[in-house]
Amino acid sequence: MCFSAGASFTGGVIISAIGVATIIKVHKPSQIVFASIPLFFGFQQFVEGCMWLILQHPEYARFQNIFTYIFLIMAQVFWPIMVPLAVLHMEKNLKKIKVLRILLGFGALVSLYYTYCLCYYHATPQISGYHILYTVDSPKTLTFIAFILYLISSITPLFLSSIKRTHLLGILMSLSCLVSMIFFTLYLTSVWCFFAAFISAVIYWILHDSKKEFNFRKKSY
Repeated sequence: MCFSAGASFTGGVIISAIGVATIIKVHKPSQIVFASIPLFFGFQQFVEGCMWLILQHPEYARFQNIFTYIFLIMAQVFWPIMVPLAVLHMEKNLKKIKVLRILLGFGALVSLYYTYCLCYYHATPQISGYHILYTVDSPKTLTFIAFILYLISSITPLFLSSIKRTHLLGILMSLSCLVSMIFFTLYLTSVWCFFAAFISAVIYWILHDSKKEFNFRKKSY
């Protein structure tokens, strides 16, 4: 949804609708963080839609820094914490909980690193082709390590989780990230969000089936 303002806003509406439907499927407090991921994506798409308008219309330039940092904070600071935290809240296996806590620790380190970069280095967005390129003048020495830890903390928990079908979500996220890296390397932060609708639909599916099983067991008793 990162190819134009219209596409971003349309994606935001669709993903937010999926997000509302997903929240309705929540039947345990432990699922709230996981269920809120589509709403997170939806809001992120609205923010990038605003970025398109700001970059295309100089009269809105005063809002550029605000929306740039909102988008980057969501993409780089919140996401590596949100995924392991969401999976951790739903997990019941004690051994996996210990590993998930470690992954959450990795995510926290990555978030702190990106927070530092956003605080002390300038971020510049620009339209390049049909994508928005976000450039942060941060130290290049830690970029690769931070990115690897970002992937580990945001994808590995989905393969580790005992919750049914979360591994499918992990596969989808891995493929979407791989496609973005191969074909749109410079625009990874922006283009990866194109897959948010598919990811959100899988999250809805997971919670939909979980609620069906919950209601079935409830009736059985």
